[in-house]
Amino acid sequence: MTGSSPKVLPDVASLRAAVAAWRAKGEKVALVPTMGALHAGHVSLVEEGLRRAQRVVVSIFVNPTQFAPTEDFSKYPRTFDADLARLAAAGCDACFAPGVEDMYPKGFATTVTLEGPAKVDLEDHFRPTHFAGVATVVSKLLNQAQADYAIFGEKDYQQLKVIQRMARDLDIPTEILGAPTLRESDGLAMSSRNVYLAPDERQRAIAMFRALNHAAAKIREGEVIGHEMTEAREILVEAGFAVDYIEARHADTLERIARRVEGPIRLLAAARLGKTRLIDNIAV
Repeated sequence: MTGSSPKVLPDVASLRAAVAAWRAKGEKVALVPTMGALHAGHVSLVEEGLRRAQRVVVSIFVNPTQFAPTEDFSKYPRTFDADLARLAAAGCDACFAPGVEDMYPKGFATTVTLEGPAKVDLEDHFRPTHFAGVATVVSKLLNQAQADYAIFGEKDYQQLKVIQRMARDLDIPTEILGAPTLRESDGLAMSSRNVYLAPDERQRAIAMFRALNHAAAKIREGEVIGHEMTEAREILVEAGFAVDYIEARHADTLERIARRVEGPIRLLAAARLGKTRLIDNIAV
């Protein structure tokens, strides 16, 4: 199966026709939503989809509504031909590649309003309009594909929790699954943003994963959460990061957590090296 080029589906009608044909044969379908510029982390999501279903659709759509006015939508990397080659090698069945006019036709006037994990003073503090754009486009993709599963990477952990909450609240039947973060050999989380790191920044970037790992190990040993998070922040600052946040949160609700007995813990961080903003998270 690997090596065959995925069928490009340019609009909702062609997507629904493909899914209907697979369902008629009793096949399950997994959806992997992306904005393109695919790397090995995205391929791992396709592989997870193939473990769950007989057919995998990857959507490639650079969603303008999740970009703030200060973020340059036009500069987001677009590598469609290379992306298709990656998907072919991974065994992906189809690529849903709609245009902006397909997703947001003239007169479009609806957005998803969010609370819960979308309003916990993490990414939402620094990108206040971001999750409304994400939730709106993902709700459309889930409705358009009507897949059995949708696979998202755990690297964007708050996003994953926002989408899972939205799907439950809106009774969307697609099962929302998180796949583990894929990492470089030194631990750096794979991201399309990593290409913007200068060589010396790339070497220092691993401090984020090391700081999170060190804090998680100490918390598991019984150390005070607040102390460990302060120490983790200091590690990042010493490595040259400008820290947006590095915090311990409840793994499901993303509410602040002070003691291990309060629930499962997720450590989340966002910080800048030069002009590149990196995010990461790990379980405790």
